[in-house]
Amino acid sequence: MKPFPRAALILAAIIFVVDQAVKYWITVGLDLDYLSASRVVTSFFNLTFVTNCGVSLGLLGDYTDSAWVRVALTVVTSGIAAAVLVWLFRERNATDRLALGAVFGGAIGNIMDRVIPEDVLGKVTAGPVAYPGCVIDYADLHFGAWRPFLIFNVADAAITIGVLVLLVRALLGRDKRAPTESSHA
Repeated sequence: MKPFPRAALILAAIIFVVDQAVKYWITVGLDLDYLSASRVVTSFFNLTFVTNCGVSLGLLGDYTDSAWVRVALTVVTSGIAAAVLVWLFRERNATDRLALGAVFGGAIGNIMDRVIPEDVLGKVTAGPVAYPGCVIDYADLHFGAWRPFLIFNVADAAITIGVLVLLVRALLGRDKRAPTESSHA
């Protein structure tokens, strides 16, 4: 019998809550609620408000002017999140379950951005890009003019870390099969 993935689900819930709380703090607490609003935190990190109405890396963003496209993206990403949840419950390895929990928590955080009604975060709609159906990003890591990443959020970071753990485990950490008798000949 597979163990219940309690730790992974707790991690997913923590990531979701932290992601939503930070987005609220950025937009309401710091008043960074319009496109390109920015606050310098350090010489290599700013808080910069942007919205991503597309998918990862802003792909398909040019095609999201239509509400139906944003709804379709939300349905697709929700389906992917559901598949990750099924995988999480089927996975036996504790490390992989935690990685899947991080991916699931991040996915739910970004999906929540896409489905929050316009009036719930009222002032977040202040910029020229309508908020509904878009994800809020704000973490702007840079070294001078060089930006190794696009502007991201807690959910994006959790998804990325979870996927990297899964990739490293798949490439390097899986149990090796015992040699067969024919391999000793």
